[in-house]
Amino acid sequence: MPRFMVIGNYSAEGARGLMAAGGSARRTAVEKMVSALGGRIETFDFGFGGDDVYVIVDMPDSESAAAVALTVSGSGAVRARTIVLLSPEQLDRAAQLRPDYAPPGQTG
Repeated sequence: MPRFMVIGNYSAEGARGLMAAGGSARRTAVEKMVSALGGRIETFDFGFGGDDVYVIVDMPDSESAAAVALTVSGSGAVRARTIVLLSPEQLDRAAQLRPDYAPPGQTG
């Protein structure tokens, strides 16, 4: 299954909700959402500093990952960004592909 990292930053409202219900309740809520779409949480961690939460999920496809991103961001409680993750083996395969490309200013 494709893997994605979701990095989130809580709004003031989201932070208040997190403080009221706790981190375990938030992880459970996210697990429920992800599993309902056929995915699974690989890691769920909170941080402090630049970002508030880091979640790595296995999702059936990009559409289900986009649905998670839209739902989370649409709540207004979290600003999230999603990163597509590649395994080392996937990068090995990508490195073997040779697309025909001409950089700007060059004809190809």
